[in-house]
Amino acid sequence: MGLRRRALEGLRGLLLLLHTVAQITAEQEVENLSGLSTNPEKDIFVVRENGTTCLMAEFAAKFVVPYDVWASNYVDLITEQADVALTRGAEVKGRCGHNESELQVFWVDRAYALKMLFVKESHNTSRGPEATWRLGRVQFVYDSSEKTHFKDAVSPGKHTASSHRLSALVTPAGKSYECQAQQSIPLASSDPQKTVTMILSAVHIQPFDIISDFVFSEEHKCPVDEREQLEETLPLILGLILGLVIVVTLAIYHVHHKMTANQVQIPRARSQYKHMG
Repeated sequence: MGLRRRALEGLRGLLLLLHTVAQITAEQEVENLSGLSTNPEKDIFVVRENGTTCLMAEFAAKFVVPYDVWASNYVDLITEQADVALTRGAEVKGRCGHNESELQVFWVDRAYALKMLFVKESHNTSRGPEATWRLGRVQFVYDSSEKTHFKDAVSPGKHTASSHRLSALVTPAGKSYECQAQQSIPLASSDPQKTVTMILSAVHIQPFDIISDFVFSEEHKCPVDEREQLEETLPLILGLILGLVIVVTLAIYHVHHKMTANQVQIPRARSQYKHMG
């Protein structure tokens, strides 16, 4: 019995070791590829599991954070504003699931941390069931004792700003979300009566159903980009239509004028018959 017990304990130890190695390997497959971006403000993050890309995110992010400082009389409080940008070369973690995926980013010695939770779900529509994914939750942790962005903050320390019932970046399943325009997402802070604003731009994200390694699937453009693209192309389309109308009008006039000139002129007065024949 003692030999059997030791064998079982050895097997449990081996399984625990394999589980630990698998966790370490999964962490090692999270990559920050911001050096590949030509935009110095944009980061590219990739989460890979089992040697395959399962989450890709490319975006620029900035956080507008209000905080209190003492007024010159050292009695009243006034509110200042810190603009905290997500810097390149940040530490990255992530996980992928069938219906939930998460991206975690840390920078400035973990004074700042961003967590983005993505959710995939199905909906019943008149055309049948349709699957979409969305950004379901955002959490931003910031340390107001960090002197680069927060100067003379009152009661400095760590605070957490989170979204509530967020439904952003809604995209059909199997597609990536792309939006060049700025998008603002308000976050309620643990710092009393403060609202942090997350500003995303140059966004390209796909947290599910990536078919090719390191390659985004077909893009689903945000409504703002589609409207701007229409506003850019509409004058060109109208100009082409107007030009076509002018060309057709001139062609019709030219044909009509030529046919009229070739017709035999019939005399209207009897006196004109004398000169004929």
